[in-house]
Amino acid sequence: MPFVHVELVEGRTAEQKAGLVKDITEAVVKNADVPAERVHVIINEMKKTDYAVGGELLG
Repeated sequence: MPFVHVELVEGRTAEQKAGLVKDITEAVVKNADVPAERVHVIINEMKKTDYAVGGELLG
């Protein structure tokens, strides 16, 4: 049973996250030969003030 962990900076809508989960699930089903009901996708959202790139916080 595959688990896919996604780390995102906050700000996506529920519809965007649903589309992402659907696409990830389809990719795992196709490439790992497992049924969709066995694929787990966990989205962790981070605040912009808790994430930095190149030494600079995003928020």
